[in-house]
Amino acid sequence: MTFLRARRPEHKQQRREAILDAARELAMASGVRNVSLGAVAEAVGLAKSNIMRYFGTREEIYLQLAVDEWQHWAEAATGRLRAATGMPEVVTALAETLTARPLFCDLLSHTAISLEHNVSVEAAHTFKRAVMGVLAEVTTQVAHATDLAEGEARELVMAAAGLAGMLYPAANPSPTLTEVYARDPELAVMCPEMLPTLVRVLSALAAGLPTLR
Repeated sequence: MTFLRARRPEHKQQRREAILDAARELAMASGVRNVSLGAVAEAVGLAKSNIMRYFGTREEIYLQLAVDEWQHWAEAATGRLRAATGMPEVVTALAETLTARPLFCDLLSHTAISLEHNVSVEAAHTFKRAVMGVLAEVTTQVAHATDLAEGEARELVMAAAGLAGMLYPAANPSPTLTEVYARDPELAVMCPEMLPTLVRVLSALAAGLPTLR
């Protein structure tokens, strides 16, 4: 695909969306960490210098994708949480909606260590504001469905996202580690099954939070 120079606002927005779509497809195919700015440029049919007219860096592209994924997760999670009655259903809703979104979990695993670096202050501010809005939305639903206070509900939601980002790479090991686990089954305990582990840890956290009041 080769684009002419975008001049009108709607054409510029189309170009932004094309860049994001290409970056999303590449990340889903090979993982966020393996996608370079050059690969995105090649996929969308632009020079890297033209990509940077819309996103200053590769990390800014993936921060924007992270915003989109946070919002998609919030829609799914709040839909489940509105029907939840009690803590087990709340924990299951959080865990299942996260596990169902591998791209989101992959982005979560890279956010603090790489995606929030090499970005403009404006891009970082936009990202953090968007995440705060999503957290508030999901937190409200968790608090309504449980006996947790608002602050406790927020801690549970933040822990759910943080644990998903931590567990995802461990539960989806590299080919090298997959071979290691096959050769030495005792080491396979270091490759947790993501959903039941997330449910168990979040259940323990949810049970413990009220005891700290």
